[in-house]
Amino acid sequence: MKAIKKINFKNAIIKLKILDDGKLLVVDSKTNVRFLDINTLGIISGFKGGISHSRFKNNVVDFSSDSSNFLVLSESCNEALLFDAKSKKILAKIDRHQGEVSCVAIEPKDRYVFTGGDDGKSCAIDVQTKKIAFTLPVHVDTVNDIAFSANGQWVATASYDKKVQIFSMTTMSQKHRLTAHADPVLKVHFLSEHRLVSIDKKNSAIIWDYHSGKVITRLEGIHDDVLNITTSSDDKFLFFGTELGYILVYELESYKLITKKYIKVTSSITALYFDKNNEQLLIGTQKGDLLFYNIYDGMDYIKEKVKVKDYEAIQKYIERNPLLEYTKMYQLITNLWDITLKKIKLAFEAGDKQRAINLFENFKNIPSKNTIMQNITLEYQEFDKFATLAKQGKLALAYSLALKHPMYQDSKIYKTLELAWKKAFALAQKYAMDPKYADKAREILAPYRGITQKTKLIQDLLTKNEVYKRFRIAVGQKDFIIAFELIKLNPFLKEFSDYDALMNYADTLYINSQKLLQAGDSHSAIKILRVLVDFSHFTDEVKCLIKDIENKQKFFNAMEDGDIETAYNLLASNEELQESEDGKMLQNEWNTDLQKANKYALSGDLKMLNEVLKKYIKISSKNNALANIYSWYYMYQLEKAVKMKKEQTLIENGIKNYILCFGLENQIESFFQLFKNRYPNSKLNLELQTKGSIDMWRPSMVVKSILD
Repeated sequence: MKAIKKINFKNAIIKLKILDDGKLLVVDSKTNVRFLDINTLGIISGFKGGISHSRFKNNVVDFSSDSSNFLVLSESCNEALLFDAKSKKILAKIDRHQGEVSCVAIEPKDRYVFTGGDDGKSCAIDVQTKKIAFTLPVHVDTVNDIAFSANGQWVATASYDKKVQIFSMTTMSQKHRLTAHADPVLKVHFLSEHRLVSIDKKNSAIIWDYHSGKVITRLEGIHDDVLNITTSSDDKFLFFGTELGYILVYELESYKLITKKYIKVTSSITALYFDKNNEQLLIGTQKGDLLFYNIYDGMDYIKEKVKVKDYEAIQKYIERNPLLEYTKMYQLITNLWDITLKKIKLAFEAGDKQRAINLFENFKNIPSKNTIMQNITLEYQEFDKFATLAKQGKLALAYSLALKHPMYQDSKIYKTLELAWKKAFALAQKYAMDPKYADKAREILAPYRGITQKTKLIQDLLTKNEVYKRFRIAVGQKDFIIAFELIKLNPFLKEFSDYDALMNYADTLYINSQKLLQAGDSHSAIKILRVLVDFSHFTDEVKCLIKDIENKQKFFNAMEDGDIETAYNLLASNEELQESEDGKMLQNEWNTDLQKANKYALSGDLKMLNEVLKKYIKISSKNNALANIYSWYYMYQLEKAVKMKKEQTLIENGIKNYILCFGLENQIESFFQLFKNRYPNSKLNLELQTKGSIDMWRPSMVVKSILD
């Protein structure tokens, strides 16, 4: 793979991002910030941050999507600095960690900036107020990475404690603590469909379902340290950028490693970004190179070669860029090969070997296809013998050859044999139902004795006629749970026409349910799905469908009835609802009220704070968020009490009450240091206090003053 564009900035590139206005942000290890025209690579504007970073395996810099704010780790790593990107003025110094700050991040909606620390804590700072808004679940060791889902509803932290924590920004609560890594987790990245990938120090990569908290799979083939992760626009491909300068690519449906050496550059890949508009992979290196790659490079070449049927040239080019195999154009070639393969097999079956070879002409110089052709030729050497045996009715010998040569099972002759078997088996079934005619059933099936594939089925039919009767009764009474349990224990039932009818019925039910859902008739769809849920191969999928439909109905009914309590609670647990128009409206309404509430909390205006939040007080999914807001209000009271030099015992009582309500979290620990500086004679020990928690806080605990 060759870069289609390239430019060098001398210093290591540590951040690449396309902003909302279309500009390409490039930040280097000296914190030189440049805004480029992504097409010409001309510098539109920029500034020098004046901070040098010698280590940047973790994210040490981030930029808000609207280009208004800039977050960077200080050179000493003891604090993070939030800048106004236009004025270049420092808006806030974030030093909430005991020890060094290890990583920084700005969430997609640009409301909060996050810092992770060596102390295992992750702090969220409100961009508007510059105050700490909340802390994420604490790790017992350094936080190495902070990542967000595309919609900003989820945040994940990866730590040296070998765990990944998942936090819901909607409910302000922990979703899962993921524990399957054997080594420190260094990187985490969200994917589509409720998935994320995490990588540890030994280069073990895990794909998770973060809704269930379960491991989906472990990725194979990572050969050196992964420094950066990104995905293609359609989330089809997962790209890893490594310390040795390699780009590894995985396909995200099968999780197959497509190639270990998709791209190789001459130094560590220190930044990685995917331009979704142009289908280009952007790479920043330690040597300061900014490289652009078209992931479907060679498409025009392939189109030209298709016209002249030069499939050998196409295959050779795809070896250079294997991602082309996943394009619609290559799918056309694959379909053509499949059709040709069928024609080749038919030619062999007809005894026309020369025609089969001629059909293969366009593919003969492709090694993988040539191997297939050789195998087919070998397979069909005994086909004439198979055909003769089938014609002579020597079924045991014919089936034996078909077992030896599986390709024969796709032939017309074999399918004719199978059709005759099904008819014979169906006829034998009728006689086997009555013990008086068991000999007749045996006579019908006599030609199939000694056939490995049929022996067990015949034995079961002749000895388990009562099972079949029970199966027919279960199907007739629509007791599908019993029917499928019998099938599970007695596979021979699958040979009955009743089983085929049952499967067709299930498929029809599923198709009809989907049509009704598309038409908006969820009530009728649920009626069908409640029947389909008893079909074992549909059970899990149908249960999820029913739950989603019922939640949607409840949500939209709640919206019509003005029941925002139910609506918000359902919204908190359903991401699909969050993307609906009503869901977005509720989220926007909450975000607006949240900003107002934060303002009143920080100014100590309890009356207006209660007024703004009164409609959320009974909404259980908002408890954690409300707890954070009221903790701000009480922190304001404590800070004001210190400024006004209130009595030591009064403030100590306020600290105790705060810990009893919200636990020993970051805000109170920071305040306690301020308190001790002003009241050095205090004997108060935070660790000895009775501790509550944000998760246990309820609106009934709201008081006018935390000091009382």
